[in-house]
Amino acid sequence: MYSSYQLLLAIGMVVTGSINTLSVKWADNLEAEGSDGKKRHFNHPFFQSLTMFFGEFLCLLFFKLAYRYHIKKQYPIEDSPIVKGNQQFNPFLFFIPAMFDMIATTLMYIGLTMTFASSFQMLRGAVIIFTAIFSKIFVHRQVSVRHWLGIFTIIIGLATVGVSDFLSSGTGSKSTNEILIGDSLILFAQIITAAQMVYEEKYVVSNDIPPLQAVGWEGVFGFLMMSLLLIPFYYINVGPPLSNNSRGVIEDFPEAITQIMNNKWILIALIGNIISIAYFNFSGISVAKEISATTRMVLDSVRTFFIWTFSLAVGWQTFNPLQPVGFLLLLIGMCIYNNLLRAVPRRLRTVVHYPTDEPIIGGEP
Repeated sequence: MYSSYQLLLAIGMVVTGSINTLSVKWADNLEAEGSDGKKRHFNHPFFQSLTMFFGEFLCLLFFKLAYRYHIKKQYPIEDSPIVKGNQQFNPFLFFIPAMFDMIATTLMYIGLTMTFASSFQMLRGAVIIFTAIFSKIFVHRQVSVRHWLGIFTIIIGLATVGVSDFLSSGTGSKSTNEILIGDSLILFAQIITAAQMVYEEKYVVSNDIPPLQAVGWEGVFGFLMMSLLLIPFYYINVGPPLSNNSRGVIEDFPEAITQIMNNKWILIALIGNIISIAYFNFSGISVAKEISATTRMVLDSVRTFFIWTFSLAVGWQTFNPLQPVGFLLLLIGMCIYNNLLRAVPRRLRTVVHYPTDEPIIGGEP
C-alpha cells in the first residue's frame, strides 16, 4: 500500500512531466509581435533550451537548501534519499554530460516546433535502443535476448508512430517535410541522450553523487554554455524552417524577449516549463528511490498518454488510429526490456549481470 507521500510524488511526476512537454509546445503555438512589428509564432528553441537548463539549475538550489537544513537540524544525511551521497567530487565532471544534454535538448525542441507533442514524447522512447547499444560497447554490459526482444518491439512501435505522423501530415498546418524533419531530429537527439546516460553511468554514478545535485550541476554548465552560444547565434543567418524570426538568424534573443513582453501567455508557458522541469526531476528521483525505478518508467508512460489525449482535446493534432497502436507497442517493448512482462520464456530472462535498465541521472528536457 502506497503512503500519501508516495502517491503525491507519483501524481506530481505525471502532472509536471506532462506540463513540461505541453508548456513548450504551447509556447511554440503562441503568436506575438517581433522586433519588426510582425506577428509570428514563438519559434525560439535555443532560448527554450536555456530556460530548461535554468529549471535544472533550480534542482541544485533545492539540494543545497535541503542539505543545509539537514545539517542545521542535525538530521543524519545517510537517512535522506535526497541529499545522501558523496560530496567530494569535481563539479567539472558534469561538463561533458551537460554538453550532451544541451545538444540533445535543443535538437528535440527544434523538432517539437515541426511535429506533434505526443509524437515528441513517444519518439523519445528510442533512447532505450541507443543506450543498450552504447552500454554494450563502452560499459561492456551483457544485453540479453529479453533486452533485444524489447528493443525490437520498440523499433516497431517507433515505426508505427512515424507512419501515423506521415499520414497525419496533410490534415494540419504542418507539411510532410516538416514533420519528417522534426521526427528525425528528435530520433537523432536520442543518440546524444544515450551517450550522455552511458557517460553518466560510467563516470558519475560510480562516484555516488546525489542525483538531484548531479542534475543541478548539469543545469549550471548547460545554462552558462547556452548563454555564450546565443551571442554568435544572433549573427549567423540560416533559412527556414530553422529560423522564424525577423533577422533570419539561428536565434534572436532580443526578439524572444520582445515577443514575451508582447504576449504574457508566452511568459506563463516558459515559467511552467521551468517549474515543471525542476519538480519533475525531484519527483522522478524520489519515485525511483521511494517506490521503484520500474514505477518511474510506468508513470513516464502514463504522462505520454496524457500528452496525447490533451493534444487531441485542444486540436493540436487529429486522431490517427496508428498512433495509439504505436504507443501500445512502445509500452510493451519497454515492459519487456524492464522485465515487467512474464510472457517471455524463463530461459530468455536469464540476464547476465545487468544491474539496472534505467538511466539514473539524466535531466529531463
